[in-house]
This record gives sequence, C-alpha cells and structure tokens, in this order.
Amino acid sequence: MSSAKISVLMGVFNCGDTLAEAIESIENQSYPLWKMIICDDGSSDNTYDVAAQYANRDPERILLLKNSTNRGLNFTLNRCLEYADTEFVARMDGDDISLPDRFEKLINAFDEEPALAVVSSAMMFFDESGVWGECGAAYEYPQPEQLVKASAHFHAPCMIRTEVLKAVDGYTDNKKLIRVEDKHLWMKIYAGGWRGKNLASALYMMRDDRNAKKRRNLRARINGAYVTSLTIRTLKLPKKNYVYAVRPLFVWALPSGLYRVLHRKKIHMRKTG
Repeated sequence: MSSAKISVLMGVFNCGDTLAEAIESIENQSYPLWKMIICDDGSSDNTYDVAAQYANRDPERILLLKNSTNRGLNFTLNRCLEYADTEFVARMDGDDISLPDRFEKLINAFDEEPALAVVSSAMMFFDESGVWGECGAAYEYPQPEQLVKASAHFHAPCMIRTEVLKAVDGYTDNKKLIRVEDKHLWMKIYAGGWRGKNLASALYMMRDDRNAKKRRNLRARINGAYVTSLTIRTLKLPKKNYVYAVRPLFVWALPSGLYRVLHRKKIHMRKTG
C-alpha cells in the first residue's frame, strides 16, 4: 500500500494541447495524498510525450502506461485500476481542470458519511471563450429508481471507494457502452446496494465547446438507450420507465442549433433552479 490515499485514473487520447493543464490541476490540489495513473490510449499526437515529462519529473507519484492501439476508455480505465492500491480512486480527464480544493472536499464528504461509496460534485463548463455555465446533479442522494431519469453522478469529478469499484469488476468493456460507461457503472454499484452523494459545490471544470453535439453522435445515443433499458431490467423498475430509454434518440434528432440552445439552457436552469 502506497502512502497515497487517492489514485487518480486518467485515460488520455489525443489531448496533448490540454493535458499539461489537467495534470497541473491535480498537482495543485490542497489535499496532498494522491498518486496519478495515466494511460495513453494509442494517441497519434504528442499526448504520451507530454505525460512522460510529468511522469519523469515525479516518478514516485505519477505512473505512465501506454496501450499499443486505441482500446477505448473502459479498457483504459480498467488498466489504470489494476495499479490502484489506495482507499479511493478519482477520475480526471485530459482536457479538463480540477479546482484546487476538489480532493479535500470529496474526502471530507466520505469522512462525514462513511457509508458512502461514491461522491461527486457539480461542474463548471468552459470553452475557448471561458466559463459559460455550471450544472449540479439532479439528486443529492440518488435512489435506484432515479437512475433512468438522470445520471446518478457526474463521472469526471467523482471519487469512488476502490474496494467498491473492484467489487463490481470496474468498467465493463463493451462497444454498447461507449460514452455511457458511467451510467452502466452507477447501475452496477447501485444494484449492489451501495449508494452515493453529490455535492452542490462545483469542484471541476469540464471542457464543453461549441462542437459538443458532434461528440454525441447516433452511436452514443443508441448506447444511451441500451444502458437505460438495461438499468430498468437490472433494477426491476416499472415498464413505464422505458420512455426514458427513447429520450437519447429524440435528443440526437434535434437540429444542431436547437440542441446547442437547449443544452446550454438546461445547464443554466439547473444552476439557478
């Protein structure tokens, strides 16, 4: 067991321009007991070289891995998880920013409520023009029947007890779960009887630019419908909940301009609502 209490899992792919800022936001945490496990998922840019600079500078705290080919986020996070020997694991993406008190506040939440398996937080959203919105989770203490209505937790800012993540065998590596790996993970955790909490404070900045809809393609929407249907069956929820399974397909069909307006309006409404 290392002296760290948190293992930061970072699966990175073609984010060489933003990775340094992401890593440095972890290095600048007020809570010092962390280590970072970075796995480059077959990048074609300088992502690995950027990560290597930090790993070579701080080899005691930063472990760098590399996939020979692009295997996807689920596979890559599971590879990072193999090296996690700490009480908690935290997520971090290579193009986002953690606020300096993120780990401190998440750890405090676990200390105050030891029964929690997952703690996440609200997020700010930013693009090339700066911060444009903030969004909190739909529920402070999500219940199983609510998992089909909204994601139980934001994935990128979350922290999870390592023993819980390993008890559910980590992330399920399946093409049907691309871009919805988090919703499937919450289903497995909540089906196992564990519960989590969402903090109202925004502790994480997610890069969400004007091309957001391009990253939410039809395949991702079909996967969203699949994992919602699977959640309904696994948690034995009423059949009326299948209406939430078709919602991702409806959203995908919206014109780009309308999607962008509704996407940002939703975030601002949840910020003030």
